[in-house]
Amino acid sequence: MSSRFNKKSLIRWKVYIDRSKMYMGYIQFLLIIFVTIESLGDNPIKDFVFTSPMVAFPIILVLFFLFSLVIGYLDSRLGFREEEIRNHSKSNPVLMDIQKSLAELNDKVARMEQNKTDKSIGEIDT
Repeated sequence: MSSRFNKKSLIRWKVYIDRSKMYMGYIQFLLIIFVTIESLGDNPIKDFVFTSPMVAFPIILVLFFLFSLVIGYLDSRLGFREEEIRNHSKSNPVLMDIQKSLAELNDKVARMEQNKTDKSIGEIDT
């Protein structure tokens, strides 16, 4: 029982870590923006960002959110997410079992309807 609890705990912690990776990605993206600005050398943009951060940081955050929304919108419109989910579901054994069960049920329903149709045709002939 304790090994099962430990396994569940480890899996739950892994899920928490996986979920936090997304948020860490946002922070990393913002840091990359600032590193890129820093690497520009002597530039008015760099001077503006680092001499007046109270104005520049909100502008960068707004641009970051707008840029993220545009990328997310394009990702959705181009169908990347749907294709990613489709590929992921092919490697998921639980979803494959569900898909197999649904296919079997559809076959059974089709056979039942065929038998029903055959019986009603037989009744018409007699």
